[in-house]
Amino acid sequence: MKVGRVIGTVVASKKVESLTGVKLLLVQPLDEEGKPSGEPVVACDSQQSGPGETVFYIGGREASLPLPEPFNPADATITGIIDTIAIGVK
Repeated sequence: MKVGRVIGTVVASKKVESLTGVKLLLVQPLDEEGKPSGEPVVACDSQQSGPGETVFYIGGREASLPLPEPFNPADATITGIIDTIAIGVK
């Protein structure tokens, strides 16, 4: 599971049939301090998230499982929206 911030939407003129109806978002991965880390990734959205929200996402084969059609070529899928992150709080 990785943490990222949604920085935009992706519009595809053609999609694989198994991704029909799935929203694609551009996600900027974040490090432990909440700062950008690496290049943005395109992720399928299973949580109705939007630009500006902090999310967690999964990658690899597991990314295809939360989507309506499990046999798809997804490499990343947003699986939750983060409300608050507290580090070192007792």
